[in-house]
Amino acid sequence: MAKGSNQMRTLLDKLGQLPPERVAEVEDFVDFLQHRDQHRHLMQAATRLAEPSFKTVWDNPDDAVYDTL
Repeated sequence: MAKGSNQMRTLLDKLGQLPPERVAEVEDFVDFLQHRDQHRHLMQAATRLAEPSFKTVWDNPDDAVYDTL
């Protein structure tokens, strides 16, 4: 974990050298990254939840020929 703590220390040092308006931009970017990751996780969960509902539509004898493509 030393590498992670070194990276954190380096990042904090760099943040400490920025003017307040730039720190605010960095904070906004971090918020964006967190939101994007949360959105991605929600979409993946929704996809997994929907798969059983679509199974009967996707897996049927009439469309079996497309499974080999």
